[in-house]
Amino acid sequence: MTKKLLILTGGGDCPGLNAVIRGIAKRAKKEKDWEVYGSIEAFNGVLNEPQEIIRLNSKRTAGIHVKGGTILKTTNKGNPIKFPIIQADGSTRFVDRSDELINKLKALNFNAIINIGGDGSQKISKALYKKGVPIIGVPKTIDNDLSATDLTFGFQTAVQIATDSFDKLVTTAESHHRVMIMEVMGRDAGWIALHTAIAGGAEICLIPEIPYDINKLVKRIDSRYKHGRGFANIVIAEGAKPQEGSITATKGDKGSEHVRLGGVAYQLSKQLKDAGCKAEIRETVLGHVQRGGTPIAFDRVLATLFGVKAFELALEKNFGRMVALKNNTITSVTLEEATKEYNFLKKDSFLVKAAKGLGISFGD
Repeated sequence: MTKKLLILTGGGDCPGLNAVIRGIAKRAKKEKDWEVYGSIEAFNGVLNEPQEIIRLNSKRTAGIHVKGGTILKTTNKGNPIKFPIIQADGSTRFVDRSDELINKLKALNFNAIINIGGDGSQKISKALYKKGVPIIGVPKTIDNDLSATDLTFGFQTAVQIATDSFDKLVTTAESHHRVMIMEVMGRDAGWIALHTAIAGGAEICLIPEIPYDINKLVKRIDSRYKHGRGFANIVIAEGAKPQEGSITATKGDKGSEHVRLGGVAYQLSKQLKDAGCKAEIRETVLGHVQRGGTPIAFDRVLATLFGVKAFELALEKNFGRMVALKNNTITSVTLEEATKEYNFLKKDSFLVKAAKGLGISFGD
């Protein structure tokens, strides 16, 4: 009897998503009696009328591991437990469509669901599993903010993109005696910022976990200048905040549960000038460049291994789990464990200590 598996990609896109899809499909093909399908835009493909579900055959998945993004498309406005409904007056109402979703999945006769996504997506996985859905999670986030896995795919590619950009800013900063501020992604965790700062040799790294003192930053920048000549390079995560003041945020898109971050580089620039920084300052916001393009080899390998492991969990009917990288081994953890603790950068971690040992200032 043929068994059916459904793959979903939810949340922000990420280099390596297609490699996971391909890994699942290729591993499933060896079993002969499995058919693999994909839901367009996460669970929306199941909930939409008409439904948008595609067969993931060999032709459709061939060679996709080198492509960025996801062939299944994605959304951060499709949480079935808190589904956004836009009202006639433009306001948003959130409703629980999980029971409707479960009934549709049963009608489609899916034996297993693999949900590829970050912290929010795996919380959805956990809630659906508690309602009896045969679901498995695959961790995906460029922010590396899932604590139950040592690394998430896409993170190393994002760091590489950010580091390449930072290297280019160092040379122009030095040529013009300027302070260059580069803003990277990192809503609540500063992993991309800190790895980029260490790789690129930044003078200052500002992350959400360590609020900064603007006066200490001015003092550090001033120490880099003599007779008006010198330069400094700063990496700042989009969620970084001063010790006094608030984060830079605007209202999110209609249907989104999140506020929209971005522009903290410009806020920092103004703060520095207001605090007496004499140097010329320029700002660069990398934004979604970090999410796009071809995944590096490391992320292709990790994503593929995650895909193979996820299918094997389905084969064993070992549901309610998320695949993970632990101590250089591909394993799995319960969805409960996967979503229990957010992966913040700890102030006393070896990474922060090493950065401070290199002379990188966090403004604290």
